[in-house]
Amino acid sequence: MKNKAYAVLAALACLLFASSAFADKPVEWQTSFQTAATGIMEEITWFEHYTLWFIIPITLFVLLLLIIVVIKFRESANPVPSKTSHNTAIEVVWTVGPVVILLFLAIPSFQLLTAQLTPPANPDLTLKATGNQWYWSYEYEVGESPLTFDSIMMKEEDRATLGKEDKKEYPRLLAVDNEVVVPVGKTVRVLVTAADVIHAFAMPAFGVKIDAVPGRLNETWFKAEREGLYYGQCSELCGKDHAYMPIAIRVVSQEKYDTWLAAAATNVGDANKALMASIDSAKTVDVAANAAQ
Repeated sequence: MKNKAYAVLAALACLLFASSAFADKPVEWQTSFQTAATGIMEEITWFEHYTLWFIIPITLFVLLLLIIVVIKFRESANPVPSKTSHNTAIEVVWTVGPVVILLFLAIPSFQLLTAQLTPPANPDLTLKATGNQWYWSYEYEVGESPLTFDSIMMKEEDRATLGKEDKKEYPRLLAVDNEVVVPVGKTVRVLVTAADVIHAFAMPAFGVKIDAVPGRLNETWFKAEREGLYYGQCSELCGKDHAYMPIAIRVVSQEKYDTWLAAAATNVGDANKALMASIDSAKTVDVAANAAQ
């Protein structure tokens, strides 16, 4: 009986863990970045922590100076104010100090920017994302006939039809009807443009954010290191429905990607449903195996 109880608890724990790992999205009261899914995002997270070692001491130091000034140089304690207008030592310190601090910030900053803006020479997949008012269109540069489809924010009444009734995995205002599907561990080049006004393609877990400008083709890239469903949004004010054009990218194994790509050439909706079914089946098998152990 105890073994059965432990098995049930283990299965529940696995389900909870699987659902939390399955989708990277904003969470309530979030104060930090989403979990990094790419090497670039890991570097961004490291750089943010690195800068805090400068920001926090400087902030506390300035606060301390303000407190000292308020207490020591208040009118009652200092009725005759000093008329000092020049101090060479202080001027040297407040000039050299910020320069040194900026150097410590600039060097890793430039290295990170270089890594972000220098895509690998031979990407495994090229994807074109076009921002529209107010949805995204995608084009896969594969084979002689590219795969194209639109990705529109899912309406609540369409959850059952699309098989996306789990609001944890498919949250309101972030879930879409057709996700972008890419293979894990592969370099994906993304060409970004817009059909009407300026949009912005942003995926927090990937460390990707780039403007989509009409008449211009911008380029970015990512290499997702773990499978899952990741959410982003247009991050440029583009009109009245700016808040309703989310981005959803599903990262799967190469085998699942190849199967999806072959099916999507005929019908993207059916290919997505088949992919979701295979993922749900794999998750069920993993949970059952963990519970049995």
